[in-house]
Amino acid sequence: MIRARPICLDRPEDLELALRRMGLPVALRESSRATLPHAHVLLTGLTSHEERFLQSLAANPRGPGREAFPAWMPGAPDARPGTGLLSGSRARLERLVAEARGEGVLSELVLALVRVLEVSAPLPPLVLGGRTFELGSRTHVMGVVNVTPDSFSDGGRYFGVEAAIARGVALAEAGADVLDVGGESTRPGSQPVSVDEELARVMPVLEGLRARTQVPLSVDTTKAEVARAALRAGASLVNDVTGFHSDSALPAVVAEAGAACCLMHTQGAPATMQQAPRYDDVVDEVLAYLEAGVARARAAGVPRERILVDPGIGFGKTAGHNLLLLRRMGELRVLGLPLLVGTSRKRFLGTLTGDKPPSERLAATLGSVAALAALGGADFVRVHDVAEARDALAVADALRGAEEGGALYSR
Repeated sequence: MIRARPICLDRPEDLELALRRMGLPVALRESSRATLPHAHVLLTGLTSHEERFLQSLAANPRGPGREAFPAWMPGAPDARPGTGLLSGSRARLERLVAEARGEGVLSELVLALVRVLEVSAPLPPLVLGGRTFELGSRTHVMGVVNVTPDSFSDGGRYFGVEAAIARGVALAEAGADVLDVGGESTRPGSQPVSVDEELARVMPVLEGLRARTQVPLSVDTTKAEVARAALRAGASLVNDVTGFHSDSALPAVVAEAGAACCLMHTQGAPATMQQAPRYDDVVDEVLAYLEAGVARARAAGVPRERILVDPGIGFGKTAGHNLLLLRRMGELRVLGLPLLVGTSRKRFLGTLTGDKPPSERLAATLGSVAALAALGGADFVRVHDVAEARDALAVADALRGAEEGGALYSR
């Protein structure tokens, strides 16, 4: 009996398993991966010059045959300008990059395509607080320590210094890889607090945690003054929900301290961000925002290996925006940076499960982080319930990496 088994050729690990099941030797598997037409690349932001270049290759190929380059499909004339789709094998994309380099004026197109070709390359290790995180080995967990009276997730349950320290220690003991301490609520509708107030909230907690646990500490702040004090107190990561788009002094503070940073996307300020969020292309616009933040970090002297990015689930986004971003998280891999994602207890999860309040969104949270891990969509997840998340991730990470399928899969 003939059996047909669909293989998702856009997922390198699935293609590799299929080729191994066929019993192909390593060399032949590598050549097959290069020639099978499994790459589909959506291009946006093209100038008319770049569009003409791509169209000329499609109409008059310059290689040894008409199939030398990827197929090119431009967007409709009445659609968003500068958009199109490339489809073809990795080898054909590499030929296109070489041809574009030869033109000498297509450096931006070359850079974009090289990023796509390098998406599957392993990320360098991330060092935080003396610990080294081997990215790609598993999904790491950031535990949330809110030191605010109006947190959406716990309503100020851990607002007191001792309560917040005890909460952080408990999360560390539950298996948190990083603890993220924040003294300013960024829930929808929240108002900013002063530098002095934020410092009064977070500094005693950071100092108390540093004395009681060796887990790396992160400070969730948008303010350079708060970040500077937190880094001196032992924090090793600055988690900025505005992605270096608010305080122009913050990137230099991170660079001078030799710290790491996580740059998050947001649309609008917390007080108004959920009133009417709108995008033409949410993935493209999130990428553009994050690229701008990364450029600010690099200009200030922050090394790329010290930068993480976060799509900002729930920050100026509808439930639909959130879900599409989570589904297409792999597209953010073109940044070549570790991804941190925070879905824990957020409103869209409540909406999906019958308008449950934050305290009843644990199962939905675990569903979201497990799905992310199974798809390889996050290097870190930011959660309130660490022990439960670790269990869900243990299963999802194991599922994603599963290879034992008998002798034919082991070659």
